[in-house]
Amino acid sequence: MTTVLLSFVLFALAMLGLASGLFLSGRRIQGSCGGLNQLAGVGSDCGGACRKPCAARRARMAENQSREF
Repeated sequence: MTTVLLSFVLFALAMLGLASGLFLSGRRIQGSCGGLNQLAGVGSDCGGACRKPCAARRARMAENQSREF
């Protein structure tokens, strides 16, 4: 039982460390353009948005880039 409890505490500390790093960096979690989006014949949530973003996404991307500098 001690091993299970120790394992749980270790995983909880690891998740807390990862989460605090994410919060302190100020970045958002985002997916990649890889995975199922690269397989022919398999639909994806992205719908090809990684390769050719829609107008709304392009506007958000331009706004984010203008804020960085």
